[in-house]
Amino acid sequence: MNKKFGTIVIIISLLALCLSAVSLIAALIPGAPAASDMQDTQYVLYLGTNDKDTNEPVFTPEDARAKAEAILIDHFGGYTIQEANGGWEYDGVRYQEYTIVIYLSDTTLDEVHAAADDMIRTFNQSSVLIQANKTTTEFYGED
Repeated sequence: MNKKFGTIVIIISLLALCLSAVSLIAALIPGAPAASDMQDTQYVLYLGTNDKDTNEPVFTPEDARAKAEAILIDHFGGYTIQEANGGWEYDGVRYQEYTIVIYLSDTTLDEVHAAADDMIRTFNQSSVLIQANKTTTEFYGED
């Protein structure tokens, strides 16, 4: 092994040792969350509000939002939603649909599925689109 290569190996080893020490110290600080504690999955749900059979709105946008909010509070105690409009074309006919976009964190896929089941029944949908995005979540605030 040449001297230059040996020096590089020693430097990399020292860096790895330093990073390990910093990680250990951070883990021992009271109240400091470990990096793995902050890893989360953000679920984004797209809830269409047109009836699956008639393609007509099931509720007014205001009533649809209120019903979705009630389902979300029952299942999660909180939520973030945005209003959107979706559109598509099928067999030459264009359709528009009021859509509710729901953002959820600090939950599980099973809990999301349970809420989606209620939404499917309430809004007479064939499905709710669910996206699961890996993210880092922190509930930041004063102690």
